[in-house]
Amino acid sequence: MRRNCTKINNYEQQSQMLMERFIEKGYQEEPLRQEIERIKHINRDFLVRDNQRTQGNRQYEFAVCLDYNTQHKDVDNIIRRYWGLLCNDPVKTKIPLHPKFIYKKANNLQMSLVKKCISEAPMHHYLRKITFSFDSNEPVPFFNEHGEFASPSKVTNWVLHEDQSLTFRDVGTFTAWASEDQQLQINTSLITWKRGDKVPVSRCSVPCLPGSRKIPGSSIHKCCYGCTPCAEGEISNTTDSENCMKCPDEEWPNEEKDRCLPKLEEFLSYTNDSITAVFSSLSIHGFVLTGFIFGIFIYHRDTPIVKANNRNLSYVLLVSIMLCFLCVFFFLGPPVDVTCRLRVTSFGIIFSVAVSSLLAKTVMVFIAFNASKPGNSWKKWMGYKLSNCIMLVCSSVQVIICVTWVSISPPFQERDTRSYQAKIILQCNEGSALGFFSVLGYMGILAAVSFITAFLARTLPDSFNEAKYITFSMLVFCSVWIAMIPAYLSTKGKYMVAVQVFAIMASSTGLIGCIFFQKCYIILLKPDHNTKTHLLGSKIKL
Repeated sequence: MRRNCTKINNYEQQSQMLMERFIEKGYQEEPLRQEIERIKHINRDFLVRDNQRTQGNRQYEFAVCLDYNTQHKDVDNIIRRYWGLLCNDPVKTKIPLHPKFIYKKANNLQMSLVKKCISEAPMHHYLRKITFSFDSNEPVPFFNEHGEFASPSKVTNWVLHEDQSLTFRDVGTFTAWASEDQQLQINTSLITWKRGDKVPVSRCSVPCLPGSRKIPGSSIHKCCYGCTPCAEGEISNTTDSENCMKCPDEEWPNEEKDRCLPKLEEFLSYTNDSITAVFSSLSIHGFVLTGFIFGIFIYHRDTPIVKANNRNLSYVLLVSIMLCFLCVFFFLGPPVDVTCRLRVTSFGIIFSVAVSSLLAKTVMVFIAFNASKPGNSWKKWMGYKLSNCIMLVCSSVQVIICVTWVSISPPFQERDTRSYQAKIILQCNEGSALGFFSVLGYMGILAAVSFITAFLARTLPDSFNEAKYITFSMLVFCSVWIAMIPAYLSTKGKYMVAVQVFAIMASSTGLIGCIFFQKCYIILLKPDHNTKTHLLGSKIKL
């Protein structure tokens, strides 16, 4: 090491590194340090003195140490071809006829040329004599006395023309002793590229743009790779990204997959969904129509057709249907906790009141028919008290179910981020599935009892018997809600809410159409039929 290092500070640095390696292997530090100090004071000229070995006719070997690489075969050929130039030196008697090559890992220039049987001094002598002509015609030394570059290197642009002629143009310089940012100076405007003005790219892979990530290629080199788009829900916002990043639950990648955007919120919007405008318009028209019928019944309250079958129950039924049309608006717009609690409970209680009124009407038809028989005890049940009691009791059960449900596990707003990838569903969570289906189940029981009762009473010989109209209305009501259940369970998001709204409006329209349209026809267009004598005489059944 002392022989190879021309400067003492290089020897100290290299010997310190070598000593640390020996210490790591378990050697003691003090003997190593003493040996380093001893060799440090030896004269280097003595170490580089010729070591001669006589072998037969006094042949010498010269070893050239190179990194092991298949490309260095070209270096071998160049050295062998121009080896004869060294024979022109006065010390040619020490130069062998052929060089010997040794392949090993070389760390620097000092280790690239290794002396084996002859001194390094002659080789250093040849290197110091290398000259090169720059701007001037006079050759100048390539190295100074310390073995360093004496002049800056030029960067030359070789231009191959179509006629296969070459021209050379200096486009920059490289100064080894300058600061790192000033070493290489190139004027890119002077460069002539092979493909016009397009600068060639020195890489074997196309850069992976944002929105994709790198994948290992077929080459063993790390710089050669492939690109693949990020998976669904992931992005990459840098070039040549190793991995893609997953977007938060409430965000989703854009089309380029280079940034996350807030997911679209889905609900029955007043501004973006035309079906919401349709539902709103139909609900308002239904409410106005029902209010118009209610006004007609109030104005003609003393006429026989209005007084038949308990006009108070008709008033309650009409008000209930009006409220059913209005409760549709609880389902439209973005859901919040308050509207979620009022959705099912409101239409559940209101429909229970309406169906209870129809049940009370049908029961009163039975009682009226039986009370008309001589000596029958059903007469004591005639009057408003029984009908009102039936309506209140049946409605109270639904009120108790709804209050219990809201008190124990009330519905609430929910943001569903998993059903769809690119949007969030704003919906109402029932809180308790038992409470939700209990409300619907009780309403179905009331409708079934009313349907069966009205069906049995439809043929009773009563002039004011409207049981057959109640039968048709309950048939429509039950058909709508039975068809709603599978549609409700098979849809999600705003379409599930639309199914509920449609069921409410269809059943409300069925009730008012089957029960009140015939009566309004007689009141408005056939007023001569709206008399007790005419009804009893013609047996018009309502």
